[in-house]
Amino acid sequence: MKKLSLKLTGIVCIWVFILIACSTPITPINVNGEGIAIKGYDPVAYFTQSRPVKGQKEYQFEWNNAKWLFANNEHMTLFQENPGKFAPQYGGY
Repeated sequence: MKKLSLKLTGIVCIWVFILIACSTPITPINVNGEGIAIKGYDPVAYFTQSRPVKGQKEYQFEWNNAKWLFANNEHMTLFQENPGKFAPQYGGY
């Protein structure tokens, strides 16, 4: 009886792990050799200025295993508050 209980506990633990792992999808981000996303362009500028603007290394934020550069602190803060709104679809590929 004890062996059966241990086996059931093990099976339940494995299923819980699988369910948790499957419920948090991470889209890989296309980065350059330095780990910088979208070639260093400011992702917020596409929305606020309707054009590509190069980001600055002093305004850098790491999200989803990538470094994101911004033109100014305001853009970086907007991104930090809602990265999914500004990050490119499909990981920037």
